[in-house]
Amino acid sequence: MTVAACSRPAPEPGESEGSAAAEETQAGAEEAEEAEEAAEETVLVVYSGRKEAMVAPLVERFESETGVDVRVNYAGSAQLAATILEEGAATPACVFFGQDSSTLGLLERQERLIPLSEALTSMVPPAFRSSTGQWVGTSGRARVLTYNTERIREDQLPAQLDALTEPAWRGRVGWAPENASFQSFLAAMVALRGEDGARAWVEAMLGNEPRAYPSNTPGMVAVATGEIDLMLTNHYYMYRVVEERGAETPLANHYLRSADAGSLVNIAGLGIVKECADTETAERFIRFMLTEASQAHFVEANAEFPVLGSVPPREGLPKLDDLNVPALELTQLANLEAAVRILQETGAL
Repeated sequence: MTVAACSRPAPEPGESEGSAAAEETQAGAEEAEEAEEAAEETVLVVYSGRKEAMVAPLVERFESETGVDVRVNYAGSAQLAATILEEGAATPACVFFGQDSSTLGLLERQERLIPLSEALTSMVPPAFRSSTGQWVGTSGRARVLTYNTERIREDQLPAQLDALTEPAWRGRVGWAPENASFQSFLAAMVALRGEDGARAWVEAMLGNEPRAYPSNTPGMVAVATGEIDLMLTNHYYMYRVVEERGAETPLANHYLRSADAGSLVNIAGLGIVKECADTETAERFIRFMLTEASQAHFVEANAEFPVLGSVPPREGLPKLDDLNVPALELTQLANLEAAVRILQETGAL
């Protein structure tokens, strides 16, 4: 019986049987080599709660330098953390890139992350990594009071969060209780003061008639236009608004440096999902995000604080060591339920 798929055409005139066989052997070897290379291609699946505009340039650089095929699923950090929990052992995710420590802490509490190597965790200061070594911060965002420099002198600014509940600030302060960063800030207050203490602060603030905004950006615009005098926010929003509205925009950041929730520095960070089969490549990816070049990207693209001391912050920003951050394990910010409950029960949400 003749099988066509296995037959070889007769040699062309002038072509010997030997040369045709040699060419066929060479072609077969090349096909086998290509198949082997395809089989050996390294693929890394990343679930990123950080936006594509921020992460994609670094991913492309990592791929170019390493040859690793990085496949990124972009969505909200809370959504992706929930997806990892729902997928369980079937998750394709190898690396989780969280926008804040609350989602990293949630996955840690649910035992969905694995410890990183000491060589990797030691690159990041203890205040900005998990105490169990299951995730590391890549960049920081500080809580500040952004104020209108035409309406407030620097020496008039409060030194503590509680001062914002005094009559002098009635109706002059903005906040964004719906925003995830505000809820993480309140979770920090719960960890530091307890639920009763955090509730008392929210109630006192509400009694002082703050202006509520759906997110930080419209609140910052309200400060710039004089609708309010200052806003509880993250430090980098001021830079965004100034870049959009011009250098003459009358905005400045005030750092409380109070070792309380008002001087919280939250982080974006990375962890390896429990089911990851190639932890070596996953750690390689995380280490890449901690290189000086990657840290400089976070500084330049969004005015974030680098976690490496060898990388200077954006001009005009203080160093992380100078912010007097609270003595707080950032994993505690995973307790968002208490923060949201306080906001709902007090009517702030």
